[in-house]
Amino acid sequence: MKPIVILAGLASSLVLSGCVAAAAPVVAAGAIGQKGLHHKRSRQPLPTAAASAPPSSAVPASGSVPPGMQYLYGSGEAAAISTQAYLGLADFLQARASDFAVGHPVNSVVLAPDATLAAPKFLTCTSGQRPAVVLDIDETALLNLGYEADDSQRGGPYDQRRWDRWEASGMTAVEPVPGAVEALRSARAAGVAVIFNSNRSAMNAAATSWALTIAGLGPAVHGDTLWLKGDAGSTGSGKDARRWAISARYCVIAMVGDQLGDFSDLFNAADMTPMQRRQAIALPLVRMLWGHGWFVLPNPVYGTGLKGNIDDVFPKNRRWIDPGPPMAVAPTQPPATVPNPTAGAPTPK
Repeated sequence: MKPIVILAGLASSLVLSGCVAAAAPVVAAGAIGQKGLHHKRSRQPLPTAAASAPPSSAVPASGSVPPGMQYLYGSGEAAAISTQAYLGLADFLQARASDFAVGHPVNSVVLAPDATLAAPKFLTCTSGQRPAVVLDIDETALLNLGYEADDSQRGGPYDQRRWDRWEASGMTAVEPVPGAVEALRSARAAGVAVIFNSNRSAMNAAATSWALTIAGLGPAVHGDTLWLKGDAGSTGSGKDARRWAISARYCVIAMVGDQLGDFSDLFNAADMTPMQRRQAIALPLVRMLWGHGWFVLPNPVYGTGLKGNIDDVFPKNRRWIDPGPPMAVAPTQPPATVPNPTAGAPTPK
């Protein structure tokens, strides 16, 4: 596949199909849904409301559940965001599939090997390729309820061996992410291939395929519609090599994930700060893809989004000091000058 530069005109081709207007979902979870930098997950201590939270190695109180897990696995809000994203995905895929049916040009949403976030280039779809949507698995297509319930009652660091045992034996203790079953059923009915790209181990490919099928998301065939860590000569948890291998067979018209690395490894550059990653998603030719080819789901439980100290997360020009007791006379005029919201903010590399 040959890379091409997608200019501003891509926005209109992504937003409006030649036959059907593609709905633009509100993916409010963009700021909170990201996945493990070095593998499937890279756990960080979860934020809590308590001022004196126990250290991450402490054993949790029996029956208690960390706030991120309460939200992702138990709340109606998280289910609504996921359903909203998948409804938008279904509308988008229907529109793009109709373009394929009548021979209109369709663009890939996979970044080319020589792309940058500031100057993105996308792979070119070739004649005869079938359209496809590529999805991450964990907390994007599947909710790992059995593993997370067990994990919520443990202390200590992440144990890769325990996760490997979960992949091999937890097939019946998962559920589909809300909205996923219906969206993928709609995609297949429209002639769009459903492909999974995950950092689960290739050694557990059969078990992962069964987990997807039992949850109503399959079928998934390893090496065709299921790509795992180590496939396509990939090393580490980067997914670009697999995305490019998938793109040699299919025209990838949409991608779904809960981490920025589910869309491009460029988001996980070692020298990028949390603020630079946040700014990178709003770069002009990246911003237009959210909800129009790239679909993000919530994950406040683990991953690349859970990092940063107070200076990384809160800009210094937006700090506030409590002035103490109420002032006798409330100010009636706004400040004489309004600070520039971007003043002092680092520039993405």
